[in-house]
Amino acid sequence: MTNQNVVAPDVINTLMLTVPDSLAVLGGFWSLPHKNLMRRLEGAKVSAWIDSMRASSPTRVKSENQEKRSWILYHPSALNVFDQIICNSKGKQIVVFLDYDGTLSPIVSDPEKAFMSRKMRATLKGIARHFPTAIVTGRCRDKVYSFVKLAELYYAGSHGMDITGPTKSQSPKKGNNKAVLFQPASQFLPMIDEVYKILLEKTKSVPGATVENNKFCLSVHFRCVDEKSWATLAEKVRLVLNEYPQLRLTQGRKVLEIRPTIKWDKGKALEFLLKSLGYENSNDVFPIYIGDDRTDEDAFKVLRSRGQGIGILVSRVPKETDASYTLQDPSEVEQFLRRLVEWKRSSSVSPKSA
Repeated sequence: MTNQNVVAPDVINTLMLTVPDSLAVLGGFWSLPHKNLMRRLEGAKVSAWIDSMRASSPTRVKSENQEKRSWILYHPSALNVFDQIICNSKGKQIVVFLDYDGTLSPIVSDPEKAFMSRKMRATLKGIARHFPTAIVTGRCRDKVYSFVKLAELYYAGSHGMDITGPTKSQSPKKGNNKAVLFQPASQFLPMIDEVYKILLEKTKSVPGATVENNKFCLSVHFRCVDEKSWATLAEKVRLVLNEYPQLRLTQGRKVLEIRPTIKWDKGKALEFLLKSLGYENSNDVFPIYIGDDRTDEDAFKVLRSRGQGIGILVSRVPKETDASYTLQDPSEVEQFLRRLVEWKRSSSVSPKSA
């Protein structure tokens, strides 16, 4: 399955994905004058982006009762099967990975106001006390840290391209007292800053559009943009990215993500953190990854391929996913994490049961 809608840098590949698979049709395209051909190709690219933008809207996902019942059957609530999850983790070290927006905090119109509740912060602090815990987000690392304000966590910002460890190690493993620092896309920083300034100017004319600089990637938010203006916004972004082939476009929830064309994502970040914790080839680890975004699918896929731990998708509606279980919203995420803390506390009292 496709983890996320990636807009390929190769316009030929984009054409192949957006026009009928017919030699006759392709032949018609190739016979067009060069300018006409390029215009059609670029139009096909924008059409693909618009389809992707529509698909990212929860209102576009079918949620008929029958479909939802079938989906829940294959992706049951993590709260309902909590005891089973604990049973599967027996004898292994649980490591917790969490997305931020839509997982620890509700999705809001203004990205600058995506605050966690006090209850969530308290629960998260309890989780970090008992388990190695990481926030893996598309957000700038410094920004998400300003929201969470817990020094004992690992933070993987910019889709894992900016990773630091806790200032005070909470890991049960020895030799992990040094904070992790990993930035595989540092050489792209000047380019990303340049594109950020250009996009700020180019998107001014689209009401509701905002551009967020997440240091190693950029987010063009269209949550507050009228759907009639999506094509205009996509066209503006396309024209800018045409000049920067080293950057690629991916799709999130009501956001266009612009990232360096390096092979790095949340799944790679998860593997890097497990390796840093000493669990690279270990069978004694049970990773739990909770996220709501398409970009989290890379992490879910890694867990499936490793055959370790579980992925939990946060969603009220059926979606194609590699996650094993679901939770409906951040309030259910908090409940799940709190139960995890309570289980760990009770099992610590009785070592035999742990």
